[in-house]
Amino acid sequence: MPEGKTYSLSRRMILSISVMLCLFWVAAVMLGIRTMRDEFDEVFDSGLQETTERLMPLLVEDLYSRDNQTGPYRVFDPKSEVDEEYLTYQLRDANGRVLLHSSQTPATPYDAPLKPGFWSDANHRVYTMETVSGSLFVQVADSLDHRNEATREGAFSLILPVMILLPLAMLFVWLITRQAIAPVERLLHAVSSRDGGNLAPILASDLPKELADIPASINKLMARLDNALQAERDIAANSAHELRTPIAGALAQTELLVKELEGHAARPRAEQVLKGLRRLSTMLEKLLQLARAEAGIGIGEQPVAIEPLFDLVLSDICRAYPQLLIEVRKDNAESGPIARRIDADAFAIALQNLMENAARYAEPGTTVKAMLCADGTVTVSNISADPIDGDVNALRQRFRRGRSTAPGSGLGLAIVERLISQMGGRLDLAAEREPSGQTLFTARLHFSENPASPA
Repeated sequence: MPEGKTYSLSRRMILSISVMLCLFWVAAVMLGIRTMRDEFDEVFDSGLQETTERLMPLLVEDLYSRDNQTGPYRVFDPKSEVDEEYLTYQLRDANGRVLLHSSQTPATPYDAPLKPGFWSDANHRVYTMETVSGSLFVQVADSLDHRNEATREGAFSLILPVMILLPLAMLFVWLITRQAIAPVERLLHAVSSRDGGNLAPILASDLPKELADIPASINKLMARLDNALQAERDIAANSAHELRTPIAGALAQTELLVKELEGHAARPRAEQVLKGLRRLSTMLEKLLQLARAEAGIGIGEQPVAIEPLFDLVLSDICRAYPQLLIEVRKDNAESGPIARRIDADAFAIALQNLMENAARYAEPGTTVKAMLCADGTVTVSNISADPIDGDVNALRQRFRRGRSTAPGSGLGLAIVERLISQMGGRLDLAAEREPSGQTLFTARLHFSENPASPA
């Protein structure tokens, strides 16, 4: 089943709260604008009605004072040429003919019917009022542009504070959420740092009650796991250690027996027993190294110089394999000593396994190359006696061997992989086909940078 895509809890909370906050604020502003427009309409309608009621007697009186007027009369306004007239009016008779009109109103009658009350079209809001006799009608029109302008200005006054406050609110949401989620992140960091090499209890005393029980449960689980791993290491180490003495004794006795059976028909069988004991002895040695690797010995307290350890291991390999041709190269002569915070025994075990691996599986008569670079990288390469098929990284697994029939435990590279990971580095393996048709096997150790000088 494929793994689901991971996501950030804090990011999702911040985004969700921010989006909901924006939506609620926008809805509140829209509702406020709608309410404000309704209130504006009530105020403007009230003013429109009151203005019509006040104009009615004045216009009727003005009309009767002009008995000789034959056509629509325009009431002159001295300010009409300067200021915009929001309110315009017409005095009409029962037939709809315009008798009087304001200075900025055409003589053309309004579209509003001669019926008392309010009437609206796309541009105006008109209030109609009739005289007591019903022969004259006063219509006062209010431009809707005036109302729209007032609504826009009112809406802007509502939106502007929101545009300023909303980013601040989102910032506070981010700060509060980050502060609330901080204990979860600390717990996540503490849990993610635990693995087979770090099973120390999680110490977290400031967790909220929703998370307080998690560290205790994890600590119990890690304690049981640590006990199980320690028991496994102890069994492997103790068994190998206890078997070393009797096997060493049996190996010595078998070597003497092989010499005494010179020319005897039973000597081939004795040699097979001797070969098996030597292989068992090698296996026990590797099991001890593996137990030490599983115990987490890779990291040292102080930086250690790599070059002396490199030379020491190579000198031991030269004594153990006198027939092996080794080419040593060191590129750190000008850069000074190389120091890394590693355990000296762990580094020696890792390099020894790489050199023994090269000595066992190298093509006879070829040269094994060991190189120490200025950046602390250690490279061991050899021409493989047998072809390497498939993924070369599969050789990192325990008891995984290639097609070679040479004696070996199948644990060397697994031990190196475990130790180098504890040192904060990595092991790179490569198998390249040479122009001659042979396979060049390369193992490279990379260590994390540590500028400190050796103690």
